[in-house]
Amino acid sequence: MSLPTVNKDSDYNELLTLRGFPPKVIWIRRGNCSTTDIESILRTHATDIQTLIRDPNLGILTLY
Repeated sequence: MSLPTVNKDSDYNELLTLRGFPPKVIWIRRGNCSTTDIESILRTHATDIQTLIRDPNLGILTLY
């Protein structure tokens, strides 16, 4: 089982749309923010991230 890629750009979303997954992607839809903000977002959504990793039918998790 591979871990998802974490990204703030739309490139991976477009790649998933064209080719499907893997890779699984966590897409963070925030403007400019600190590394601490990113860490907080990821920690807040730890359960959602685990679901993404485990579910073979999910390919992207979008976080705001």
